[in-house]
Amino acid sequence: MDFLSTSTFWIALLQIIMINIVLSGDNAVVIALACRSLPPQQQKKAIMFGSVGAIVLRLVLTFFAVYLLTLPYLKLIGAALLLWIGIGLLKGEDDEEELQGHSSLAAAIKTIVIADLVMSLDNVIGVAAAAKGDIVLLVVGLVISIPLIIFGSTIILKLMSRFPIIITIGAGLLGWVAGEMALSDPSIKAWAAEQHVLHWAAPIAGALIVIALGKWLAAKAAGAGDATAAKAHS
Repeated sequence: MDFLSTSTFWIALLQIIMINIVLSGDNAVVIALACRSLPPQQQKKAIMFGSVGAIVLRLVLTFFAVYLLTLPYLKLIGAALLLWIGIGLLKGEDDEEELQGHSSLAAAIKTIVIADLVMSLDNVIGVAAAAKGDIVLLVVGLVISIPLIIFGSTIILKLMSRFPIIITIGAGLLGWVAGEMALSDPSIKAWAAEQHVLHWAAPIAGALIVIALGKWLAAKAAGAGDATAAKAHS
């Protein structure tokens, strides 16, 4: 326990806490978006189980993060997954389907775990770098991220019920993160570093793609629903 008395340990721990605070906001948005269609009681369960499941997977990913992120194309695949998740959340597929409570809860938990896993690539690298290989610091840093994510998603969930525009902003944020993630992939990182315009153009394009496609698919689904209802009444 002598390491607790060293300034190096506490400085590194403070760095990990700050990294989690800065980088866990996106994850909180995903959790809030995934849970917005569930009843209040199921929202709490989805937030709890989804967050814990995501943290367990994040713990596993952290130990392999340095190696994984040296592989080309991994972040490009992750960026594509984020775009797909953002569009699906904005489309509001669960709103249009009369699913059983358990199915909706399971779907929300699955979305939370997958999205958090994809979005945690940069997070775990930052934590691993701050921990400098110290296993205790790695575990403590990840444990600290649990209440940060759960607390943040709960606040966002309450705000979304009052201000629906947050749903659109949150989905656009996923597209923004996808654009940033794609540029940092090892296969194109050197080239992207020379293309200064891409540093802001790619995130903006990602956000616009998610919002535009998500809104279009939502409108299309709503139109199809109205047509079906009209036929049923005629």
